[in-house]
Amino acid sequence: MANTLIKNAQIVLTMNDGRAEISDCDIHISDGVIAAVGQNLSVADAEIVNAAGCVVTPGLVNTHHHLYQTLTRAVPGGQDALLFGWLQTLYPIWSKFGPEEMFVSAQIGLAELALSGCTMTSDHLYLYPNGSRLDDTIAAAAEVGIRFHPTRGAMSIGESDGGLPPDHLVEDEAAILNDSIRVIDAFHDPSPGAMVRVGVAPCSPFSVSRELMRDAAILARDKGVMMHTHLAENDEDIAYSLSQFGCRPGQYAEDLGWTGDDVWHAHCVKLDDREIDLFARSRTGVAHCPCSNCRLGSGIAPVRAMRDAGVPVGLGVDGSASNDVGNLMSEARQTMLLQRVANGADAMSAREALEIATRGGAQVLGRDDCGQIAVGKRADIAIWDVSGVESAGSWDPAALILAGPAKVRDLFVEGRQIVADTRMVSFGLNEAIVRQNKLARKLAEI
Repeated sequence: MANTLIKNAQIVLTMNDGRAEISDCDIHISDGVIAAVGQNLSVADAEIVNAAGCVVTPGLVNTHHHLYQTLTRAVPGGQDALLFGWLQTLYPIWSKFGPEEMFVSAQIGLAELALSGCTMTSDHLYLYPNGSRLDDTIAAAAEVGIRFHPTRGAMSIGESDGGLPPDHLVEDEAAILNDSIRVIDAFHDPSPGAMVRVGVAPCSPFSVSRELMRDAAILARDKGVMMHTHLAENDEDIAYSLSQFGCRPGQYAEDLGWTGDDVWHAHCVKLDDREIDLFARSRTGVAHCPCSNCRLGSGIAPVRAMRDAGVPVGLGVDGSASNDVGNLMSEARQTMLLQRVANGADAMSAREALEIATRGGAQVLGRDDCGQIAVGKRADIAIWDVSGVESAGSWDPAALILAGPAKVRDLFVEGRQIVADTRMVSFGLNEAIVRQNKLARKLAEI
């Protein structure tokens, strides 16, 4: 039996049912599970990790990403564009990707997330040029050691049919469904503690047909997997839905079976009160991506109203090409700040923002085994050193979102340490960075 004992934490923010905060606390990890939480624990033959001067939290959870975009950060033509123009700038570049680009970009994106305290992430991969497969990103996640929820995305409506993507980046809808079945059968693990769970994720209402949306929902429920897409991201999105479908995005989603506790939608910046009520009643989840929404000028999502209504909300960094940064602590801070801008300084506390980043994200992804530090939960744990300059002078070390490090000191996933003393220890990050930069230069020259 593998045992680790985290000792002497200044404070543990458990995010358990009682939201307990325990000072001078120890955590016993046994075979990937939290075995005990309390003071003065003693475990024979355990590996000791000294957390004195540190705040310990559950690992952060990222509910929306496009890892492949890590190769296309800060592309000049897309830096100042709105969503649709941004996509049209980047589609030709992404069409040059292959399996190597998908693997390396996922490695880098996952490592960046891990260094920001993230232990579990989803990914929305919706284009598969030049032999790329979802398998490429799953292999990268296994090497990095992060808990992974990849989704088999898709685009089926190209420019010639009135869609945004170039025709050569879209797929036949029967092939999309068949490959979704393949990856679910090959990789999806429904058991507690699973390191990989696969979802079904047509890209968006403006890049797939109504029929594919409906068929994907039927397939997902037949297979018992979750469903994900983009919805109500900006004003252009709403206008498209009204003109093409004769209804708002929430109604479109409901009509096609895309509401329920097995569904989560990215962004939802423009949901109205009726749609928020629909999501609350159906327990439909939302991946809130504040930095990307700011970067693309999409607006401020009504997170306060969603939370008050009972909508499950988690955080997402979104793709690196629309955020350029994959730091979940930054997303949590931005979430708090934007809700205060929209609703007043008392609209969201630092602790609530951290709860959304941990327990909230786990709920959105359907993981009641993760997202909190409690006996029997998976040992996904982040240790934050608050003895440095970022927290100097803080009267409340637990208010990490207000005054705390943006980089984790130590990170455990399923009880295995993948970050130690702010460095990745699960794989060769420096070599991956060199490889990534080489691929980026090559893409820029083509």
